Amino acid sequence: MKWSLAGAMIDALDLCELAQVAEEVGFDSISLSDSVFYPEHVSAPYPYSPDGKRMWAPEAPMPDPFIAMTAMAAVTKRIRFYTNVLKLPLRDPLLTAKQLSTMAVMSGNRIAVGVGLSWIPEEFAFTRTDMRTRGARTDEAIEIIKAVCAGRGPEWVEFHGKHYDFDRLMISPAPDRALPVYVGGHSEAGLRRAARLGDGWLSVNTEIDELTAAITRLGELRAEYGRSDEPFEINASPTGIRDVDDYRALAELGVTEVRVSPWHLYGADFTDAQARLDAVRRFSDEVVNAKS
Repeated sequence: MKWSLAGAMIDALDLCELAQVAEEVGFDSISLSDSVFYPEHVSAPYPYSPDGKRMWAPEAPMPDPFIAMTAMAAVTKRIRFYTNVLKLPLRDPLLTAKQLSTMAVMSGNRIAVGVGLSWIPEEFAFTRTDMRTRGARTDEAIEIIKAVCAGRGPEWVEFHGKHYDFDRLMISPAPDRALPVYVGGHSEAGLRRAARLGDGWLSVNTEIDELTAAITRLGELRAEYGRSDEPFEINASPTGIRDVDDYRALAELGVTEVRVSPWHLYGADFTDAQARLDAVRRFSDEVVNAKS
């Protein structure tokens, strides 16, 4: 099982050192969240809190994930980077594919993209995108990104969908290894999207029971789409974990990568850069590199 460090809401100036330490102590990857802006007033409840309120302050740092991933890749050699999750329907898929293909090439194929829809109506209104068609547009955007970043270098691609349509074009540079596209979401639609189009699935912070149910459903859906024999990543952010044995149980459940925030696990001051680094080193000693 691989280990991923959650890099959300960390000061942009601290991220490069965090990446270097994470690589040094054995983490496999770092995830970066996506938030274009913080609307003062939001007309929909946050889906992942009991009271529907956002759990972060307006000034919480949310660096652009592509820029942050590029900077971290430049100061590391092995560790991978991915978004969790990029709000794909807010963006043009060809421009997104261009950025991802360049990042993948320049990092030595250490980039992946996790995608989601966004739940905030104001994000769509203020970026002049259509919330009503976000699911269908995301499906088409995934296909476009996978065509551009198929792993065969620059080649001619075209796409003719309901929402995006273009004739033959070539984007260069393009990676010589297929760029993984992961899909987030616990809804039936999200699970179906992951099973049908994704190279893997990303969970939110959740208990083991909900993870088990989602993984079971993903297995059913992948069989339905004839993809049971294809490689598929299960990237989970479990809550309620007590010890190393619980992490081993996740591997038996089918989890291929665990995403953690060690500073929260150890009660460290989230705003203290040194405390974060100490927590990363401690988690590596106690869990990532723990002996059986």
